[in-house]
Amino acid sequence: MAGTLFQLAFLVVVPFWALMIVAPGWRWSERIAASPYILLPALVVWAVAIAPVLPDFAAEMLNPDLDGVRTLFADDDVVAAVWAQVLAWDLFIGRWIYLDSRERRIHPLVMAPVLVLAILLSPIAMPLYLAVRVPLTRAVTRGA
Repeated sequence: MAGTLFQLAFLVVVPFWALMIVAPGWRWSERIAASPYILLPALVVWAVAIAPVLPDFAAEMLNPDLDGVRTLFADDDVVAAVWAQVLAWDLFIGRWIYLDSRERRIHPLVMAPVLVLAILLSPIAMPLYLAVRVPLTRAVTRGA
């Protein structure tokens, strides 16, 4: 079951990433991405995956130590749950970047690589976007 949930976590976020990257200007892409509910499918996968191990997981999170976390991560249910959580977080970050870039009218061809980076490494994509959005916004504003 954990393997299925691990795969499902990815499959439930892919459509939202596809809309933001492949069809960023389509009005339905913006409407769908504007909803915070796009995070729910991944969070449902998280809840199903974490349910069997929630008592142990919660106890470790209340008093974490490296050995205890390492032991938790030996459980496939925990790995599937944490994977779903990471994917939900990446989507949250990507959604914010997408919506902010649309509001600032930053060209989608500039944003596509940033969003792909957000899928892969959101801790790098977020500061990168923050660094480039001001100059790009100014360029858009001057051109308007």
